[in-house]
Amino acid sequence: MRRKYRNPGVLRVRRMVEKELRQLFRDPKTKRVIFVSPVIQLLLLGYAVNTDVRNVAVALADHDRTRDSRELVDAFTASGHFRVVETTDRGGDLGAALDQGRAVATLEIPSGYARDLRAGRGATVQFLVDGTSSNTATVAQGYAARIVREVGLRQATHLPPGSLTGPGIELRARAWYNPSLESRAYNVPAVIGMVVLLMSLLLTAMAVVREREVGTLEQLLVSPLSPTELILGKTLPAAGIAMMQLALVTAVALFWFDVPFRGSVPALVLAAGLFILAGLAVGLLISTISRTQQEAFLAMFLFLLPAIILSGLLYPIDTMPAVFRQLTLINPLRHFLEVVRGIFLKGHGFADLGVPFTVLACMAAAGMSVAVARFRRSI
Repeated sequence: MRRKYRNPGVLRVRRMVEKELRQLFRDPKTKRVIFVSPVIQLLLLGYAVNTDVRNVAVALADHDRTRDSRELVDAFTASGHFRVVETTDRGGDLGAALDQGRAVATLEIPSGYARDLRAGRGATVQFLVDGTSSNTATVAQGYAARIVREVGLRQATHLPPGSLTGPGIELRARAWYNPSLESRAYNVPAVIGMVVLLMSLLLTAMAVVREREVGTLEQLLVSPLSPTELILGKTLPAAGIAMMQLALVTAVALFWFDVPFRGSVPALVLAAGLFILAGLAVGLLISTISRTQQEAFLAMFLFLLPAIILSGLLYPIDTMPAVFRQLTLINPLRHFLEVVRGIFLKGHGFADLGVPFTVLACMAAAGMSVAVARFRRSI
């Protein structure tokens, strides 16, 4: 026996949700976009968004050719950060290797390196790096300085490899939360937020516009559905699909990329729900100001690209100019990245993330209010 609803509005919303789900899942291509596309995006971006510096191409000129100089070169290659792609006896060839792009860095060991080192006069080596990519150059310089310092200490004190004790101050550094300093552990949770935002925008930005293009929006408007019920019928299926996508890409991050998860699952679900509502509100607003699906698609990317840049996913927010740091405060993706990184890496819970939760809730409420008001005016 069919259940009767006392509130006819609930039944209308339920029918609208069923209609949206049938419309989304009847096309096999849409199913692939919804469930396969986020996984592919996470896999591609999870590997591509990587700031680790490894296998830097180095051109080498070893004029000393002693056991000590070979030990220095071996330390460079054994670190995994550098690989020698070219060797030469002439220092002038090193500059040509940089100019022509055959190498990213050059290492020149002068003759008398071992003699000066053993005599206590201090030996010098020259390390040049292509500064076109400032991040790669800075990190490579830091790696090279550390390797030279450690090898020089071993050789100058005649200690066996691995013994780094000596006079003076000894610095022992330890990285918390991400001990191996892998950029993937920091970037993959952020990519999850970007993928969820993209799919939330995509599902709602096209919703109303598609109805308008095929001519069914007028039929919905003359139906008993109120504007609020129509919006609920459009957003509830998108919200449910976005949550399923969150679970899917989170599973890929945990089991494929082996990203640590130290926080609370309910905290992640609540933050994701608020973030998805904010994204759906933006998508719904885009759908109300667009007349065609092409306009909606372009407007969606007009919002998405600045949101990614101003989120801290690619560039640290602290290094941005003051004006742009202020703009990041109105970006829901920025606050969600704070939450998801804190939950994954630091084990944060509700008490630690009160401010981002409050901001996301306010953004979701304000965004939905504006989208509903704009939708009512548009009809």
